[in-house]
Amino acid sequence: MIGSSCGADRLRGHVNEIGVPVTGTVVQARDVHGGIHIHHRPPTPLPVPRQLPGPGRLVDREDILAELDRVGGSHDVLLVSGSAGIGKTTVALHWAHANVTRFPDGQLHADLQGHAAVGPVRPSEILGRFIRALGLPDERIPSGLAERAALYRSLAAGRRLLIFLDDAHSAAQVGPLLPGTPGAVAVVTSRWRLAGLVARGARAVHLGPLGPDAALELLRVALGAERVEVERDMAARLVDQCERSPLALSLAAARLAARPRWRLAELVRALTQERRRLAVLSAQDPEDDVTIRAALRLSYDNLPEPVRRLYRMLGLHPGTTFDTAMAAALADAPVAEVGEWLGVLTDANLLDDLPGGRYRFHDLVRLHALETAEALDPEDERRAAVRRLAEAAVLAALAAGRVIAPYRRLPDPGFSGPEPPVFADAAAAIDWLDEEFGNLRAIAARAHELGWHRQSWWLVDAAWPLFAHRGHHVERLEFDRTGLAAARADGDATAEAKMLNRTGLALRELGRLDEAARDFTAALRLWRRLDVPHRVAGARRRLGLLHSDGGDLDAAAEHFSSAVDVYDSLGEHRRAARTRCDLGAVLIRLGRAADAVAVLTEAERALESASDPYTHARALLLLGQAHAEGHPPDAAVRFAERGLAAMRAIGSAIGEADALHVLGDLAVRDGQVAEARRHYTAARRILAGTGASTRILDRRLAELADRD
Repeated sequence: MIGSSCGADRLRGHVNEIGVPVTGTVVQARDVHGGIHIHHRPPTPLPVPRQLPGPGRLVDREDILAELDRVGGSHDVLLVSGSAGIGKTTVALHWAHANVTRFPDGQLHADLQGHAAVGPVRPSEILGRFIRALGLPDERIPSGLAERAALYRSLAAGRRLLIFLDDAHSAAQVGPLLPGTPGAVAVVTSRWRLAGLVARGARAVHLGPLGPDAALELLRVALGAERVEVERDMAARLVDQCERSPLALSLAAARLAARPRWRLAELVRALTQERRRLAVLSAQDPEDDVTIRAALRLSYDNLPEPVRRLYRMLGLHPGTTFDTAMAAALADAPVAEVGEWLGVLTDANLLDDLPGGRYRFHDLVRLHALETAEALDPEDERRAAVRRLAEAAVLAALAAGRVIAPYRRLPDPGFSGPEPPVFADAAAAIDWLDEEFGNLRAIAARAHELGWHRQSWWLVDAAWPLFAHRGHHVERLEFDRTGLAAARADGDATAEAKMLNRTGLALRELGRLDEAARDFTAALRLWRRLDVPHRVAGARRRLGLLHSDGGDLDAAAEHFSSAVDVYDSLGEHRRAARTRCDLGAVLIRLGRAADAVAVLTEAERALESASDPYTHARALLLLGQAHAEGHPPDAAVRFAERGLAAMRAIGSAIGEADALHVLGDLAVRDGQVAEARRHYTAARRILAGTGASTRILDRRLAELADRD
């Protein structure tokens, strides 16, 4: 089950022992003798996606919830539409949480960002997320929209799923995300009535303003019943001024709650004046929501000056969420103070606080913050804020990368910013990169657009460890190409060559080998011109991987051998060892097991002292594969056992499954069917728990079942 390198690379074009071509990681062995006894930890259970966010506070809306209950059992698509700030998401989430037991196979959630500043999310990207959540690894996700949609429907078939699609832009955006299978229900929210979706059978429920009593109840909950009853007439006028919009009322109530001595009449008067002013300014824009904009303006005017500036700077963030450190970078202010200011914005209902110390805007609030920044802050200050944000993101991504891949030698970029996050281990660092990937992509693109090219390609480079462990190949290609464009715009040939390596790797993972060869070859030319020998060797290694993918094993071995010679001459011991793993894998496929043992033994010895425990463990497993046909017969088992122990020590679930797969294959060849089934079953459960492919293990288990 070992791939063509000891890192994240995978073996392609391989034919297994029964003559079936396989894509993915594989191991071959023939005759193995002797008992195999491995005691493994309890298998990881298959996770069920539970992606629904919390529902938030809901006042009234019993009629809408009842309507959703009534139609939810007979329609597979429910559309909740209504104007901005009317509470569509809150209502739909309350219904979803109340019905969650109907969908035991999982709940998927996506913010489609139909009205976000960065533009709607493409359905192909959402499909990639959903397919991963349903158990397939990134390497098996096709790149085309139609292929992804078909695969998604296949995975959803027979499952009772709830798919929550928030803030849809159009029916075309939603269509590919609908599972179209009995037992699955999609809940869609949108400002638009999406006639195209209704024409396809969706049941639409339109959400209007709160009723007068419900709107007053919202004020009572926020301010206390006594305060509302003392000025009952003014409370009723405030409700009318806010047009019974939950968002506008929440903003007004937050302002009053922060000032318990204020009379409601004062806010009513101020809101009346602001609405009149905005009505004049917005007369040419019939879609402008004057009521909410008026409430936002009053909330903004009531903030202390440092918090106003933070609010404006946060509007410049091109992503969807941010933490305190990123906010501090935008505002160019101390983290501790910014943390207090974020609390003020949250109390004013201008921000939502999320789990994990993150925050986000409602899209209308974000737009107001951005418009206010564009009106009040000079362009050079706004540009400088994005530069600080990009540099802070680079430093954070580098901090994650150092924990994940400590052997990576990157120079100091010379950027300054808030202290980057501290990660307990590599898993936590990978999770952070994964969670932040959407924001990092948006920041890199915006920085490049504003001319901060160096910051842009540095961010792309710093985020590389994410892709080695989590894939995201389609999304990665766009990200890497942003880095390549930024490097070229920056006039930095070294950065350009590095980015060509990145795009080549992404294209390789997508199976676009000719395009990958083009970029790797262009990188090779640049490295030769720059006279960087170890980079030239790296380019040769990558071309070797492409030849291995295409089945030209002799050419692959020549590239790997050439790269090893260069690395050895430069004293690059870890890189030489890693490339020897590539060479050893090819030699095994060529039937030269004895040569592979010699190459891999040298690699394993070098890696014992390197700061790369994962690659060392992979070398051990490759040695197990190479020894499978050799003598003594238990040598393969010993290496596989050591590889298993090493993978467990570093917490690599996929690596542990690889080792168990190797041991299962060895048990089959020794005639120990029950032992093999035990190993395969454990490996399959671990892989399923990580979202990786179980196809080869499923076939192994089916072959064992045929023997019974």
